[in-house]
Amino acid sequence: MSVRLFLAGDVMTGRGVDQILAHPSPPELYEPHVRFADQYVERAEAVNGPIPRHAAPDYVWGDGLAVLERRRPDARIVNLETSVTTSEAALPKGINYRMHPENAEVLTAAEIDCCVLANNHVLDWDVAGLLETLETLERAGVQVAGAGREAAAADAPATLPAGGGARVLVFGFCAGDSGVPPDWTAGRRTPGVNRLLDLSDTTVEGIGERVAALKGENDLVVASIHWGSNWGYEIPRAHRRFGRALVDGAGVDAVHGHSAHHPKAVEVYRGRPILYGCGDLINDYEGISGHEDVRGDLAVMYFLTFELPGGTLRELDLVPMRVRNFRLQHPAEADRDWLHRRLRRECERFGHDVELREEGYSLEW
Repeated sequence: MSVRLFLAGDVMTGRGVDQILAHPSPPELYEPHVRFADQYVERAEAVNGPIPRHAAPDYVWGDGLAVLERRRPDARIVNLETSVTTSEAALPKGINYRMHPENAEVLTAAEIDCCVLANNHVLDWDVAGLLETLETLERAGVQVAGAGREAAAADAPATLPAGGGARVLVFGFCAGDSGVPPDWTAGRRTPGVNRLLDLSDTTVEGIGERVAALKGENDLVVASIHWGSNWGYEIPRAHRRFGRALVDGAGVDAVHGHSAHHPKAVEVYRGRPILYGCGDLINDYEGISGHEDVRGDLAVMYFLTFELPGGTLRELDLVPMRVRNFRLQHPAEADRDWLHRRLRRECERFGHDVELREEGYSLEW
């Protein structure tokens, strides 16, 4: 039996996208250089032309919806790096993101099954913002991982049916080096995120105990981790060691890493994929200058096929996209080739190749 996953990095990391949907949030935005959400839209339009207002929820997915329809993954998992709330209790952190709860249909429009919330923006609007996020996603029928009303919930995996009696167990984690402060950690009776104390063997052992208590023969375990800095291709030694240790000692079948705003290397270790950084999938940084050398406008949709029982990776396809007019679009040939060269360069360090395919790329290991 095979199980197919769709994995993506950051989705909805700002407010300009919210501004063009049917129920825009109040315009006030806390971020240096951008005070109002419509400024995001104006900057994008200055670069790539008009963007419709009051767009339908599926607008931002653009060409990505047809890709999902063709691939028909058994489970669709993203890192939702925003609070979904109307809370005004902005924490004094300088950059605070939120999406209006009535715009949560942007997730169901793409049939997202699980939103990982263990990241450095889900508590931007304090506990009230997190609680409203949890309530909104629950009403929408979208499971969550990595955050909850107390530690037990934040630590528990999302359990996604994958057909034929198979399940996908998604554990959400975040590391301190991604900017998540210690006081965001969920407590025995307090809401928060599932923040890793460290990346030590002891931490791996604890994760392994939880996985062993829940994992069945036809279960696939995904460890989704928000770690590292926003920019740059370097993969810290601690991340490499921890990712491999999750495979060796914790029964994890796939490591779904995110935080950086651009795609990073992929490693297949003992038949298990470690995606060190999936990059942003949908954001509203279009028109904002800086870091042009990493092409943050280019995104990747990751499709992974596993064999069960056993959980061995069989195929890993990468479908390139470009964010233009706040919408996923197929990239031009030059952009596709640029991203191919960059991904190939980064994956070579693990002895892997990235081969061109009709719809994108395929990892060879």
